[in-house]
Formats: sequence, C-alpha cells, structure tokens
Amino acid sequence: MHPYHILIVDNEEDLCENLRFNLINEGYHVDVAYSAEEALLKNMEDYNLLLMEVTLGKISGFKLAHMLRFDPKTAITSIIFLTARNSENDRLTGFTVGADDYITKPFSMQELLARVNAVTRHINKDKNQLNRMISYERLIMNLTNKQVFLSGDEIIFTKKEFEILKLFIENKNHLFKREELLSLVWPEEAFVLNRTVDVNITRIRKKIGPYKKNIVTKLGSGYYFEA
Repeated sequence: MHPYHILIVDNEEDLCENLRFNLINEGYHVDVAYSAEEALLKNMEDYNLLLMEVTLGKISGFKLAHMLRFDPKTAITSIIFLTARNSENDRLTGFTVGADDYITKPFSMQELLARVNAVTRHINKDKNQLNRMISYERLIMNLTNKQVFLSGDEIIFTKKEFEILKLFIENKNHLFKREELLSLVWPEEAFVLNRTVDVNITRIRKKIGPYKKNIVTKLGSGYYFEA
C-alpha cells in the first residue's frame, strides 16, 4: 500500500470512478471532487498529488493550481493536469502555474499510472521543501527560488533585500543592530556603510506595501519585524 493520498478533481463522474478504481488497485488512497469548489472544502494539505481537469467551472484547474502554489501548506503538493485542453498555450500555462505533468485526453491508463508513479517517486525527495517556504500572513518567501510574493503577486527583490527580509521573517520581533545586519548580509564586504542598511530597509518597506509598518525602527539601535 502506497502512503500517498491522491485527489481527483474532474466533473466527469465515469472517468473519476475509473481513475479511482485503477489507482486504488495500485495501492493509492484516493478521493474525488467534481469541482474546484468541492475540492477546496477538503483539507487540501492532506493530499500528496492532485489529478485535475482544467475546465471545471467558475474556478478552473489553472486557478486552483495557482491558489495551491501560493499557500505555504500546499506549495509542494504535486499536480498533474489530466485534461481535454491540448493546445501548446494550455500546456505552457499548466507548467507555468506549477504542474508536475500535463496529460491530454484521451489517454492510456497504463501510461497515466506510469506517470503518476514517476511523480510520486519524487515526493519523499521533495517533502523537505516545505522548510524552504516562510511566510507572514499574505507575504510569502520561496527560499528555494529566491522569490517573494504578496497576495499571490511576485515582487522583485535584490539579493540583499531578500536576505534582509528573510532574516526578519525567520526572527520576528528580534532586534537586529545595523552592525549585525551588515555582518550577516554583507559578510565579505569591508567597506559597506551603516547607511547601506537604511537604504535597503527603505526599499523593502516600499515593496511590501501593507506590511511596511511591520518593519520597526528602534532609534539608535536597529530594526525588527513586528509580528
């Protein structure tokens, strides 16, 4: 019996039942949802893999995948699109929103099972990626890809800005003196002024919008991220 839990999200009931039967025979735990809305009523972080149609209704498979990728609890959940949408643009969109694979209908059940097995083999290798995602409310940092997202929208950060914000979010309410930030963020650069820290903090505040006030200045001392 596989330890993996799969959720099928498709509005074709006969197909769902066929997929469920074959996946259970392979040893997987399998649940079914007939729409994205029904899927979201479930505890999505329980699932290792989603098999999803793109065309689902008000919330498309692409939209659901986007939502999952920007929630730290489901950011590494594997996703395979299993869909009638077979244009090159659809495939590109699927991989852009984070799909691990993209299979078009009609398909061979044996090929599908082989591709599901290929994706699940990597789940254990990738599970620690959860530790590479940190967040504060709607502010999310992907430490693996060095990306920052605010309410799902990516914000471009320089390397130093990223490192400073990472320190703040990993050490909320901890006061960092300017000298401490210089030694942590610019360890090999001997001629960096304290003012450099202030300039970077100003830029970060502008970029994180509603959370700019969370970066608090303690006059004469340094900065901390208030949570």
